[in-house]
Amino acid sequence: MSYQVLARKWRPRSFREMVGQTHVLKALINALDSQRLHHAYLFTGTRGVGKTTIARIIAKCLNCETGISSTPCGTCSVCREIDEGRFVDLIEVDAASRTKVEDTRELLDNVQYSPSRGRFKVYLIDEVHMLSTSSFNALLKTLEEPPPHVKFLLATTDPQKLPVTVLSRCLQFSLKNMPPERVVEHLTHVLGAENIPFEDDALWLLGRAADGSMRDAMSLTDQAIAFGEGKVLAADVRSMLGTLDHGQVYGVLHALIEGDARGLIEAVRQLAEQGPDWSGVLAEMLNVLHRVAIAQALPDAVDNGQGDRERVLGLAQALPAEDVQFYYQMGLIGRRDLPLAPDPRSGFEMVLLRMLAFRPAGEGDAPKVALKPLGISQAKVDPQVTPVADAAPAASPAVVSAAPQAPAAPSQPAVPSQPAVPSQPAPAAVEPPAAQPAPAVVAPAVAAPVAAAPIVTPPWEEMPAAVEPEAPVAPVSEAPAPEHAPAPSPEPVAAARAPQQPAALAEPQPEPAAELPVPELADVPVIDTSDLNPPDSDDEPPPGDYDYVAMDVDNLDYDFADALGDDQPQAEPEPEPAAMPATGLAAEWLEIFPKLGLSGMTGSIAANCTLIAAEGDKWLLHLDPGHSALFNATQQRRLNDALNAYHGREMQLSIELIKPEQETPAQAAARKRANRQREAEASIQNDPLVQQIISQFAASVRAGSIEPVDNVVNP
Repeated sequence: MSYQVLARKWRPRSFREMVGQTHVLKALINALDSQRLHHAYLFTGTRGVGKTTIARIIAKCLNCETGISSTPCGTCSVCREIDEGRFVDLIEVDAASRTKVEDTRELLDNVQYSPSRGRFKVYLIDEVHMLSTSSFNALLKTLEEPPPHVKFLLATTDPQKLPVTVLSRCLQFSLKNMPPERVVEHLTHVLGAENIPFEDDALWLLGRAADGSMRDAMSLTDQAIAFGEGKVLAADVRSMLGTLDHGQVYGVLHALIEGDARGLIEAVRQLAEQGPDWSGVLAEMLNVLHRVAIAQALPDAVDNGQGDRERVLGLAQALPAEDVQFYYQMGLIGRRDLPLAPDPRSGFEMVLLRMLAFRPAGEGDAPKVALKPLGISQAKVDPQVTPVADAAPAASPAVVSAAPQAPAAPSQPAVPSQPAVPSQPAPAAVEPPAAQPAPAVVAPAVAAPVAAAPIVTPPWEEMPAAVEPEAPVAPVSEAPAPEHAPAPSPEPVAAARAPQQPAALAEPQPEPAAELPVPELADVPVIDTSDLNPPDSDDEPPPGDYDYVAMDVDNLDYDFADALGDDQPQAEPEPEPAAMPATGLAAEWLEIFPKLGLSGMTGSIAANCTLIAAEGDKWLLHLDPGHSALFNATQQRRLNDALNAYHGREMQLSIELIKPEQETPAQAAARKRANRQREAEASIQNDPLVQQIISQFAASVRAGSIEPVDNVVNP
């Protein structure tokens, strides 16, 4: 007897032998057992999922000599003939080879005749989507109202090509792809029954290569048995399929975790021996990283579709979640750019080296857990400052957030915060800002009645509600505080203010009234909000106080330079003009500076210096103390190196923090810019056309809108 392939030998002959497709089998079994039979069934799905097999089992169930049921006997002559493919009343039609309308009419000419042996005449039309439009039109009427003894079983892999008129006349069942787990389970049963040695890894390779088709899995198993001389081994299957060793992907990832560049290059060399598709290797890495991310978020959701669930869980424990996301994004970008590389292998190596070079710093201290908690870290949450509208009643002092440093006096503009004096108590650095009294005004131990305090009307009463000052707050009295207000500090407190309100808005006291002049709008200090953030916080500082800004009446533009807080980045101020023009060594420094090729912080330091003394190879520069924050030993060394390169010899440079008396390169550049600006404005104002427009249309040149053209060189 000739050899029968596994796909045909192990074709299911009853619903009990079917693998998967439970959602289809349940409906069919219930319909057969209850005799609720439709005249047309349509089975859709990819190749090798059981469409034709289910149709043949239905034909046996309908024509079995024991009666219509979901469990045919399998031993009667009808069941045996259907299994052998020679039952006369089961007409199997290959629509791919009989697409013409003449073939369909010939098929339908015999529909009205009764079955020869069976109970029903069953028409099994495979790949029905291949029929022509005329064939579908010829089939419609019979498909809708066939004789009672006729059943139509249609199968297709592309239901989108079927006319809706055909779909509406059939019961449609969509068969699902076989997952690798189900394929491996069935292959284990088949190879065990066939007494063929196998390895589990080999079956997983076959299950993934089958791509959801059980018939393809059985055919690949036949090929693997022949390739391995009667054995199904992982190495033979991998060589037969030409697939990548999944373990090598984990080797690459482990080398990334360890930061081992030598191990990465060695792993790439081993991969190159197999001649893989490098884009496919990156895809495998991305697939593993995706499953690792799922394992870190929800370990129970990790499937074993590739037989490596334990490896994935191990990587989820060893690799921080931040690194997983970084490697995944880097791999996506690298796969996109791989066609641009000189050759695929070098592009793949550069992706791995880029992952290694730019991985997050401080990885050793990063948490390595399987499930990272979601949400915002409590250590980085900025405390919400109580708004003015929610302040405590006037009967008790309002409690606002306290900064570790004391604010400036009300009559003076805010200055950068200074370190706290050791003798003054300050809150601990780890505690969030809570409350701080205003130290500017100290009330007497026994405060005067509130009615006796003079009421000062501020000059900004007519301002919009957005900048309306806070209502006066009563001084501390002996009356008991409300339950919701915290206990007052033992030190005397005059008044409290919100963190974004100026201290000058507090109600003046009787005794120090002479020391509290009413501030003008331009003198309102800007509140320093830099202390609201703890020193170790990674969050951005809160926005500055935009309630008190200077308004330009002409163009209605805000003066954001005054509105920004001290903690906001501001543009470097324009250098002040020097008292004396550059002469002698200072003029020589103006000529040398552009030739040094300096930039960045070092260039800024050199631009604000002037040459004071030059005794041979020993030079002395004076630096404006206003730029001392940028100056350090590194900047001096870089400037010295630039001088050495310019002169071609070793020089000794000294820099003193003394305000230069003669013009520096920065001041010279500022003077030239100012001259160009004045010349540009004068050229516009003196232009005859501009003067004509101003006189005829009562126009005006908007201040600040004139800029000199960069490519114009002034004499």
